[in-house]
Amino acid sequence: MAEHHGKFVSYLRVSTKRQGASGLGLEAQRAAVAGYLNGGSWQLVEELVEVESGKRDDNRPALARAFEACRAFGAKLVIAKLDRLSRDAHFLLGLEKAGIDFVAVDMPQANRLTVGIMALVAEQEREATSQRTKAALEAARARGVRLGNAPGTAIAGATEATRARGAATNAEKAQAFAERLRPVLSELTVLSANAAAVELGRRGYATARGGSWSAVAVLALRKRLGRHRD
Repeated sequence: MAEHHGKFVSYLRVSTKRQGASGLGLEAQRAAVAGYLNGGSWQLVEELVEVESGKRDDNRPALARAFEACRAFGAKLVIAKLDRLSRDAHFLLGLEKAGIDFVAVDMPQANRLTVGIMALVAEQEREATSQRTKAALEAARARGVRLGNAPGTAIAGATEATRARGAATNAEKAQAFAERLRPVLSELTVLSANAAAVELGRRGYATARGGSWSAVAVLALRKRLGRHRD
């Protein structure tokens, strides 16, 4: 296990006030940070917890205080779960522009360039999802489906529109995950699917659902990336 030295500021985040009050999710993140730092001579000088309602995605007071603490103490920011924040463009852009050193326990290979690319992908994903949702709703209206809460709303049509939004969102999530792994997959193109799966596991990467890699999963990811070349 690598030894860590110096000062650290941890940033933990949960998405609802209920989770923040109950500690649900926080203890797991706190344990992940402690496990990562275990060993060496280090000091956790401050812990900042962000509790978000989900109504606004541009309000990060705890993150701003974490940046200030890092500058004040000359510390490195440590984040338990960067992967779960990979679709949060405001968070990623703030992290990229802060000008401080950081490490993510679940993605230790991430750096400012990485999060900058992730932020662009997140913005594109949000815009694409919005456009596809609008297109699905327009298509439903063109077929005579009445949407909304007015009397006589066609429930089947609303369900179809909901399914369309869900399908678009899932496709965007899958593509965003694939794009994050494009650099490492490019390195492993010389390997067979089986060998690439083993190497991804050795490097600490998990699948989109947090599982272990298989040859089938590698082939599916290569196929997806092949359809969306830069």
